[in-house]
Amino acid sequence: MKKELDEKLCADYPLIFKNRHVNPKQSAMSWGFECGDGWYWLIDNLCKLLMWDEKTGKPQTNPPIALQVKEKFGSLRFYVHGAGERQYNFIEMAEYLSGSICETCGTTHDVFQTEGWIRTTCYNCENERQEPIDNS
Repeated sequence: MKKELDEKLCADYPLIFKNRHVNPKQSAMSWGFECGDGWYWLIDNLCKLLMWDEKTGKPQTNPPIALQVKEKFGSLRFYVHGAGERQYNFIEMAEYLSGSICETCGTTHDVFQTEGWIRTTCYNCENERQEPIDNS
C-alpha cells in the first residue's frame, strides 16, 4: 500500500494501528499494510466499524489492536488482538468482500481471481500488468 494511504489509516485509527511502527519482533504491523491500494476503502470502512461502540453510540476507547494486515490467497487478512464476537464478524465480512474487490484499483466491476499466485484483480488492471514495457 502507498505510504500516503498507510499514514492516513494510522492517523485516522491510531488505537487500532498503534503497533504500526514497533519493532518487527513485537508485531507484524511493523511491515505495514501488505496489500494493494485498492483495498484501502475496505480497510477504512472496517476500521470505522471496529471503532464504533453500538451501546454508547460513540467511538470505542479500547478497540482491537491490529497485529497484521495483508493479502493471502487473493483475500484480505486482518489479524487483531482484543476483538469481540461482533468485531470478528465485521472482520470476516471484510475478508469475504475483498475477494470481489480489485486489490489494485478498488473496483468491483469485472473482478476475478488469478490462477497460480492467487490475486484478486479486474481485467483492466490485469491487462495493464501484463502489457510489455517499451524500453525504446
